Amino acid sequence: MYVERETISEDLKELLALPHHVKSYAKDSYLFQEGDTIQYLYFLTKGKVQLNKVTTDGRELTLRICGPGQLLGEVYLYTSGAAYMCDAKVKEEAECHVFPLPELEAELQKNARLAAAFMKWMCLNQQKTQTRFRDLLLNGKKGALYSTLIRLTNSYGVQKADGILIDVQLTNQDLANFCGMAREVTNRMLSDLKRQEVISTCDGKILVRNLAFLKNEIQCENCPLALCRID
Repeated sequence: MYVERETISEDLKELLALPHHVKSYAKDSYLFQEGDTIQYLYFLTKGKVQLNKVTTDGRELTLRICGPGQLLGEVYLYTSGAAYMCDAKVKEEAECHVFPLPELEAELQKNARLAAAFMKWMCLNQQKTQTRFRDLLLNGKKGALYSTLIRLTNSYGVQKADGILIDVQLTNQDLANFCGMAREVTNRMLSDLKRQEVISTCDGKILVRNLAFLKNEIQCENCPLALCRID
């Protein structure tokens, strides 16, 4: 199974005509950080950006990896002084169209169709986040890792003869951050999956050989693919 990477919808493409500037970001820099005042909406045209949240005990939890063609930025419309609740860290050299929030709000007030499309985008992002936290909280460590692997196949999966290749470079620490777990725990669980031939590695990337096993183990509810993603 391969699901085409999610990009901006046709209705939202009207946003790209709004006043904006283009900005480049080096690897390991930030579009924004937790606590910064929300001032912009970002449209990613190049590279990858990772959205992270630092927990109260200092662990880093990865929420999403965004790629070209996607909007990002927590936007609270018509709310002064709202702050970002996560970090947007550049994983690969990136370029963005940066839209000032006042111009966006003004356009949404007079363009009902665009406003409806934008609200739909915000609701979808909220649902993605809610289902991610549901998996992390209700299914334990195994459920967190298995659901993350399932979501990665939906976002970055490429069908191969012997399974689905997750076509993005991820370290075991990256996977641990997605699951909110220690790297050592993630290492053991990945080793178990390799012994069971559920997964293997191919050129440093994960090949999911038995997706059905992962789904059965966590009693997957087969959520809509639009929600069961990591991007």
